[in-house]
Amino acid sequence: MEQQKKISLGVVTASVLLMSTAVIAGGDIAPIKTESIGIEQLKADKPKRQMRGNMTLKYNVLPPKVNSLSEMFTEGVFYGRLRSNSFAWDWETEKWDNETKKGLKDNENMGVGGSLIFKSGVLNGFSVTTSYYGSMNPEFLRMDKDEVAASKAGKDTFSRYKVATEGHYGIYAAGENFLQYNNGAVNVIAGRQLFESVFTASNDTKMIPNTFDGVSASVKIAPKTKARLAWFGSQKLRDHEDAHDVITFKDAEGNSWNNNDDAAIHRGLNYNNFTAAGEDVDHDLIVADVQTKIIENLKFTLSYLQVPGVVQDIVAEAHYKVNLESGWALRPGIRYFQQMDDGGGAIAGYTNLSGKEAIGYDAGVADSLDSSLFAARFDILMPNKQGFFRLGYSKVDDKADIVAPWRGFPTGGFTRAMAQYNWFANTETFMVRGVYQVTPELKASLRYAIQDFDDNKKYVLADTDVWHLDLWYDLTENLQLKGRVGLVTADPGDTGKADTSYNEYRFEINYLF
Repeated sequence: MEQQKKISLGVVTASVLLMSTAVIAGGDIAPIKTESIGIEQLKADKPKRQMRGNMTLKYNVLPPKVNSLSEMFTEGVFYGRLRSNSFAWDWETEKWDNETKKGLKDNENMGVGGSLIFKSGVLNGFSVTTSYYGSMNPEFLRMDKDEVAASKAGKDTFSRYKVATEGHYGIYAAGENFLQYNNGAVNVIAGRQLFESVFTASNDTKMIPNTFDGVSASVKIAPKTKARLAWFGSQKLRDHEDAHDVITFKDAEGNSWNNNDDAAIHRGLNYNNFTAAGEDVDHDLIVADVQTKIIENLKFTLSYLQVPGVVQDIVAEAHYKVNLESGWALRPGIRYFQQMDDGGGAIAGYTNLSGKEAIGYDAGVADSLDSSLFAARFDILMPNKQGFFRLGYSKVDDKADIVAPWRGFPTGGFTRAMAQYNWFANTETFMVRGVYQVTPELKASLRYAIQDFDDNKKYVLADTDVWHLDLWYDLTENLQLKGRVGLVTADPGDTGKADTSYNEYRFEINYLF
């Protein structure tokens, strides 16, 4: 029965896509009128939802306050999204073993599908949000089933575990499903949710967002000051249908695709190592932060994370804006990330993020996750939000690697480019970036990063130069095209490290209704 439901959803999604394509070909699609049901129109001249540059969604229309339980559902609002993501990954040198199905192989994948989100009306501060996401993978643009392990960026358009165990592509999952209470000063969410912080992110750049199961609360504690606290008992990465542990790599059967297999996972923190140490393989994730803008032009955030018995983090971040009379502005910013071992170092042993022996790491800090990261940036902002120029820098302490499998990216917004993980110990990165609104419909972003990894660390990448170009084009206020190109050149030198140079190409279509 469950399989029939999934097949039916796939057929319905495909039909909607085809019908929408036909309508789009004939002209713009008029947004749904909301005045008839009293919906709260936050911005009358904007569509129901808009995509930000990082693909998170901004809601311009929200359901109204209602007077009864039945009105919560009759006055609720549906938010739809049709999307397509295509990926091509071209290694400079392929090194694929057909017998073991391991190594480097050129790969391509495509996801076609979308999501439907329902937000109920608000009764005495209470409301409900529920959603369903689906992604299908056309046969003409995907890897053979026995080669799914070669998939890189496109792996998040399907479930590798599902292909390996059930023999077919596609992914269907519950996205946001939660109960919410919001009285204006206090906002509490219980259930599966998105949670954007310096540690965690929805990272919705593929087909299905990264979500967390638990409870979060936000409270206004002073003027222009907000505090948040969250407890999450599990996580659901973008290429998973079901939730899994927040930090344990692999499951009891040794399957790495059925637990937290995020690209940034610490593979030394795996199922076998936890059980061998007599520790639980099910963990909690606690996140808290305080953000204030009480000082004019200064945004300051202090954040805390803990996975009890494994690791703790404290991050301080500040950005200060200096407005110039010409309309331009300057905005320096810093981030300091302190990672503290809470028992995870002894469990992982003398290993790095790869789960292999930490050759080249300081033996004096072996069996510890203690480390830190410093990042800084300097922005020059153009008048009228036309764009900005950025110079970024980051340096990781020569101790442990930074543990961050929750899609928040420790160097994000400073030096991280597409598909890059530059928070191995003793890694230094410089980045230059420019963003410009070419026309009202077209925006472009170009980044160049120099990543200096530690040559003495064996299981760490070789030094790389990265070019990363993004282009956004709004065909209508509801329909957006996005292209991305990443060109990565590795320089192993005489280190003996592998040449992992590659070119990556992405194309995305999003229609919101």
